[in-house]
Amino acid sequence: MAEFEETRFFEVKPETENKTREVILKVYDALKEKGHNPISQMAGYLVSGDPTYITSHNSARSLVRTVERDEILEELIRVYIGQYRKP
Repeated sequence: MAEFEETRFFEVKPETENKTREVILKVYDALKEKGHNPISQMAGYLVSGDPTYITSHNSARSLVRTVERDEILEELIRVYIGQYRKP
């Protein structure tokens, strides 16, 4: 158990945050344009890692694979917390 007692730190650089945000929005738009439920599809991708949850419309599937899933999750959490937890 001792090996799991220390907290690991993960840090994303600001330029990565901007790229990740752009990817999320473009993938969302492509899924919406194709008539999919973007939230469900993106959640399926984030949980499974299976890119077939993302449409190939407007190269969204290729685009989403240019960023790591953990970077997408971090951006989503950052925005969510920023929305509901004001300093």
